Amino acid sequence: MAPSRDEEWSGPIRDGGEPAPVLESAVAFEGKVWDVRTDTLVFDGQTIVRNIILHPGAVGILALDDRDRVLLIRQYRHPLGMHIFEPPAGLLDVHGEPPAHTARRELAEESGYEARTWHTLVDFLNSPGGSSEAIRVYLARDLTRIDGGRPYTGEAEEGFLPRAWVDLDEAKDLVLSGAVSAPTAVTGILAAWAARAGGWAALRPADEPWTMRDTLLANGRVATRFSKQGLA
Repeated sequence: MAPSRDEEWSGPIRDGGEPAPVLESAVAFEGKVWDVRTDTLVFDGQTIVRNIILHPGAVGILALDDRDRVLLIRQYRHPLGMHIFEPPAGLLDVHGEPPAHTARRELAEESGYEARTWHTLVDFLNSPGGSSEAIRVYLARDLTRIDGGRPYTGEAEEGFLPRAWVDLDEAKDLVLSGAVSAPTAVTGILAAWAARAGGWAALRPADEPWTMRDTLLANGRVATRFSKQGLA
């Protein structure tokens, strides 16, 4: 059936808008990190059912040293059944902790480094067709190694995280060749490569308001089953 109205958009190019009215909502699955919720909603005059993965959100850290090398860690990811290379990252699972603070903590915990200079590099939605996961990638520079190395705060897959330092140009080529596929790596590396080409003029402050996450929280689209230490 042909659409009943013009499909050309004439408004501003910016994500947003009001959520569709929900008639009924129920949690179909409650997991350790995220939940699956089933919503019955009205969209464009039709009543439809959709499953949503409610995710707490996450941050990634694209760390660059003074030689413009990207810090990647090699970590096992069981959903994939393989090890992948990705920047340090972590869930927004500590109640009340600002995302920029989470990023500083995760960089230390997963790499054993800290950074003096921080910026917001890029924001993205990881799988908007089914998940509410929003990710902010920070650019961390002026790196110094933490005395004593990284604190071992994780479990299992986080027990051994070997580091790899990759020139930013080479990292870009690894992404475009398909050798590196993690979403924070693909997005962060390409964003850093483009930002550097523009003289870093597009960088935003590390404490830049995260409007998308605020909207998701307001719309009940974020898993918030947190304790003071992390996910309960």
